[in-house]
Amino acid sequence: MKAFARLTAALAVGALICAGMQGCNTVKGAGKDIQKGGQSIEKAATSAEGK
Repeated sequence: MKAFARLTAALAVGALICAGMQGCNTVKGAGKDIQKGGQSIEKAATSAEGK
């Protein structure tokens, strides 16, 4: 019975770690998208400034 409890706890911890890693990748991807959007806005502002 103790072995089953340990296995269940280990699987739960593993699942939480995997979920956390996926969350980091999602946030990292969103950060890159926001950065690209900011660069596009900066480029448009610089272009409009020269006109």
